[in-house]
Amino acid sequence: MKISEYAVKNPQFTLIIILMVAVLGITTIMTMPRAEDPDMTTPQFTVVVIYPGTSPKDMEELVVNPLEKKLTTFDRIKNVSATITDGLAIISVDYKHGSNVDEKYQEVVREVNALRPTLPSDIYRIDVLKWHPSDVNVIQAAIVSDNASTDALKVQAEALKKDLEKIPELKNVEIHGLPEKKVRIEVHLDKLRQMNVPLEAVVGAVQSEAVNIPGGSVIAGTKSYNVQTSGPYTSTDEVRNTIITSINGRNIYVKDIADVMFQYEQETHITRLNRHRALFVVAALKPGENISSVQNKYVSVLDNFKAGLPKNIACIAHFDQADNVNKRLTGLGVDFILAIALVGITLLPLGGRASSIVMISIPLSLSIGIILLSAFGYTLNQLSIVGLVVALGLLVDDSIVVVENIERWMREGHSRLEATIKGTRQISLAVLGCTAMLVIAFLPLLFLPAASGEFIRSLPMSVVLTVLASMAVSLTVIPLLSSRILKNHTAGSEGNAFMRNFKAFIDTVYVRSLDKGLKYPIGVLIVTLCLFIGSLCLVPAIGFSLFPSSEKPQFLVEINAAAQSNLYYTDSVSSCIEQDLLAQQDVQYVSANVGKGNPQIYYNVIQENERTDFAQLFVQLHPNISAKRKVELIEELRSKWDQYPGAVVSVKDFEQGPPVLAPVEVRLFGGNLDTLKALAALVEHLLHETEGTIYVHNPIANLKTDVNIVVNKEKAQLSGVPSIAIDKMVRFAVAGTDVGVMNDVRGKSYPIYMTTAKGLNTTLSVFNNLYIPSVTGAAMPLSQIASLETVSSPLMIQHENKVRTVSVSAFVRKGYLNDKVITAVIGHMDSLRLPSGYTYEMGGELKSREESFGGFGGIIIITIFLFIAVLILEFKTFKS
Repeated sequence: MKISEYAVKNPQFTLIIILMVAVLGITTIMTMPRAEDPDMTTPQFTVVVIYPGTSPKDMEELVVNPLEKKLTTFDRIKNVSATITDGLAIISVDYKHGSNVDEKYQEVVREVNALRPTLPSDIYRIDVLKWHPSDVNVIQAAIVSDNASTDALKVQAEALKKDLEKIPELKNVEIHGLPEKKVRIEVHLDKLRQMNVPLEAVVGAVQSEAVNIPGGSVIAGTKSYNVQTSGPYTSTDEVRNTIITSINGRNIYVKDIADVMFQYEQETHITRLNRHRALFVVAALKPGENISSVQNKYVSVLDNFKAGLPKNIACIAHFDQADNVNKRLTGLGVDFILAIALVGITLLPLGGRASSIVMISIPLSLSIGIILLSAFGYTLNQLSIVGLVVALGLLVDDSIVVVENIERWMREGHSRLEATIKGTRQISLAVLGCTAMLVIAFLPLLFLPAASGEFIRSLPMSVVLTVLASMAVSLTVIPLLSSRILKNHTAGSEGNAFMRNFKAFIDTVYVRSLDKGLKYPIGVLIVTLCLFIGSLCLVPAIGFSLFPSSEKPQFLVEINAAAQSNLYYTDSVSSCIEQDLLAQQDVQYVSANVGKGNPQIYYNVIQENERTDFAQLFVQLHPNISAKRKVELIEELRSKWDQYPGAVVSVKDFEQGPPVLAPVEVRLFGGNLDTLKALAALVEHLLHETEGTIYVHNPIANLKTDVNIVVNKEKAQLSGVPSIAIDKMVRFAVAGTDVGVMNDVRGKSYPIYMTTAKGLNTTLSVFNNLYIPSVTGAAMPLSQIASLETVSSPLMIQHENKVRTVSVSAFVRKGYLNDKVITAVIGHMDSLRLPSGYTYEMGGELKSREESFGGFGGIIIITIFLFIAVLILEFKTFKS
């Protein structure tokens, strides 16, 4: 090829290009963005509605149905699903892949805000969240102490938070496990009744005083001045001295009818590290940053912070994602050294000089591949690093072929320059064809559709770019170095001792086998065909999985206590599990989260919302624990906790790929909740009976028990008590109400929360001595116009594109193939006769696989025909 001849005849220019590539490659790998996961832009958003004290059915009717009706009308909508629980609705809005993320996010925000006035006015908050891989926390540190006060832990956690926020490359620095501190106003309803002061007057007085109304500005002479008004509260004394009303010339203050205090709200998220009381401080990495260089900054901050801690408080950075990234890069370095060493050994028959030339192609090809990878906007992450490791086994092929052919020409008596030009020209088409075949082989992965394709694309891209770089190096740099470095041979030379012995081995072993194969061609073809058919038969036995499990030495333990268990019962179960885990020698850290999920530390595991009957333990093993040992430990723990009394304990490994509820998932669709509940119970039994399933989960297996206020309408009307007054008073007594904000002298803001005098935990005693104001101004005891009764209601309601649904799921035991278990479940489901109007579909891994490979047939067809086309170009005839 002319490019090879040009490179050989212009050595100075080629040398400068080589040096430039080497320097640029080193610079790029040092400065290139590094992260554990690829950067993705998924058009998927979550609408979170918080409406405390609302049952799932009321939340469905008042909030979710109106929102879904609007959201499903948007263009390019793929799916709208909702999960509704007590006081909380989570609506997932998925657009078709390829939609503009920013535009669609603004669309959702705009339309949700437009609907806000039509929704109940006392909704606490509505948030529209946009997911991004960079939201995964890269550092999780624990502020640990068993005897320090909550205030002392809070001070240290907030100090660390401020220090980490000063690092510009970090974002979303948050504290977990710290209950919010509020100004609590506990109203004594009996005093209100004695003084004949309506509750609305108390709420209104505090709300009006908490409002900050700007005074505007005035002009005096040549200057303009802002007018400052009284502003919001600045101390609890101001709250106490708020005037409510005046009776007979005497002012009634808040302190006359209520207690005002600073108080942490009721615990909803208990956090521990290795069974020690702790607060978690987490931080995420901004997109496009180098996690390895940022690690140096936050490690320095943590070291300085630890030095200033009191003796009874410790800071432990138990999770650092940068360690995983650095470990993978170290593995790439080790593979790089091994590749060079193996090339040196493999090419001993060609001599030390030939080996040195081929060795140079490894760093040069990698450098060019990394430069191109960076130019195309990819980062160094777990998948691109795997791609580079795969490429290491491919990139020397072209160079070896070129050097060996040049050596052959020289052994035939040609000069180095002549052998280089003619030898490279002779083999160039074969090099191009070989490289083309490698590139075509990775096209299916390169064009894998949807989110899975975007997630995995950096792997085939790094292989393709590095292989193309290898081809360029083999046709330019290798000929140049060969024309200058290779040793001249005399005509008819048999090469060095390694070459002579290698040829002797070929003549005595390989040639004889080849002769026999050519003598019996039909037999060889039959054996080859049998091997091919046999390999196809092994596919069902091997099974299929779109993405493998993570090999990192960490996993999750999820605890689901009996439905409606309170936080402290769930905490007692969690404490026992933590003790068992820490008794394992392989376990280094156990991060306990009771009442909520662990802060997000893995890209496809989202933090679980607050639930009193839920706990999640993030378990980290010692760094030297192998993936095999981790799987063994997981199986041991599963067997140990299979029938745990009072709770369902699930041990789950981290899985690669898009998030799925579980590998096996059956989705039932229908309108009636009772019918869905009966069908879900049937499917739950079916999954239990299917061999290979574990952790079968039916989210609506049990109903929850609620306390219902049954109002005697006749008595209420005779007493002049409207129903709305009863509802408002019950909500005030049970859930309380936010009435404003207090800003102290240090500038810190605290919500002001008003409720009845009931203590921190709300019990049934809150309904005792509860008085309801009538239209005449008198107060009527609740017990005279209403009674309490317990009623059953669903724990949760799920929607899929506005249709009620329930997902019954299961994981697969070790030793069983996902494919076989899923196929067995489909067989059982197809044999069921579902009622009219009710349908099912498979979710989980099967659904994810269908979405990932939807429209994949086209690229497979193109790949096959491109293979044939390249071969035709190489060999000219169909027969060849």
